[in-house]
Amino acid sequence: MINEKAYGLGSKRSAIRELFEYGRKRVSVVGKENVCDFSLGNPSVPAPQALKETYLKLLELPPLETHGYTSAAGCDELRAALARNITDTFNTEARPQDFYVTCGAAAALTSALGALTADENTEFIALAPFFPEYRCFAETSGAKLRVVDADEKQFQIDFEKLENAININTQAVIVNSPNNPSGVVYTESTVKRLAKLLASRSKEYGKPIYIISDEPYRELVYGGVKVPFIPEYYANTVVCYSYSKKLSIPGERIGYVYVPQDAEDSRRLFDAVAGAARAYGYVCAPSLVQRVIAACVDVPPDLTVYETNRDILYKGLTELGYFCAKPDGAFYLFVKTPENDGEAFCERAKQKDLLVVPGAGFGCPGFVRISYCVDTDVCIRSLPIFKELMKNSGK
Repeated sequence: MINEKAYGLGSKRSAIRELFEYGRKRVSVVGKENVCDFSLGNPSVPAPQALKETYLKLLELPPLETHGYTSAAGCDELRAALARNITDTFNTEARPQDFYVTCGAAAALTSALGALTADENTEFIALAPFFPEYRCFAETSGAKLRVVDADEKQFQIDFEKLENAININTQAVIVNSPNNPSGVVYTESTVKRLAKLLASRSKEYGKPIYIISDEPYRELVYGGVKVPFIPEYYANTVVCYSYSKKLSIPGERIGYVYVPQDAEDSRRLFDAVAGAARAYGYVCAPSLVQRVIAACVDVPPDLTVYETNRDILYKGLTELGYFCAKPDGAFYLFVKTPENDGEAFCERAKQKDLLVVPGAGFGCPGFVRISYCVDTDVCIRSLPIFKELMKNSGK
């Protein structure tokens, strides 16, 4: 006998991964120049030169200094660098012992969810549109995921629906801003209202309701837009972060969980994060990458190509009659399909080797996600195909 739940997860990839693999096959048949692949959020901008230089320096050191185990929570120099970076960047005082270094954002999220799963009645709330793997992560921890439908105009939070969803079993609300898949940044007023609501409900239920803030796109913003750092507004926040997007190193799998010292029962919560990471086998993130990040924690991302791609696609698609909220961050557009059937639209697009992801998995069936971390030429070549799809919609 095998674990049927595990078999189900392993035998059927996510819609994003399925489309990505399909795109790879099509490239081998018709050539890369004939496929417009917007499936995967795989950064197209090269990693900063500073990372390469740091790798080369570290590889000259004795092997045990670069490749040996670190403390389970991460090496001292990285945790100190993370604390300094957060303290210098935001209105908060972070300490090295507040950080648990993880194998990317997925390990950070699963560890945080595992830490907060109190019993079989535990519920987490996801705000649509949301990253589909949240469901897998929450359910693997033994909890339930309750989804709040999207505000499909501005893609802020529909507070009436959120208020109805929160109950005595709610342990945390998962927040992702800048958002995957919409690229929208939650405004300060949205964050303040969320903090006020959760503080009120926490008092009513006599227990904290946490925010799990999923922040892999924190620095990927355009035009001077500010991303509110949620611990500044709500103490009971757990931050999950990854360097995959900022530094274009998704394959290196490096991130962290930050448990602010002002969070209720913060030390027990941190230890629970460490315990969940241990249970899932996430002890000691790759040591060489930890030391690289320790030296490069302040290196900024290069947003030039992403901003160019966003502007080309947003202008082109809205002029063609498509609707999407203008993204202020990340590298995604979330576009409403003309026939209100995202799956059907994606299939029509697929026949023309235009690969976009159906919105149903993100909690919005009538939308598709466009991941524009691609060569700018792909964005330009895609517009005539989008035009043809709009023209032939409903036929």
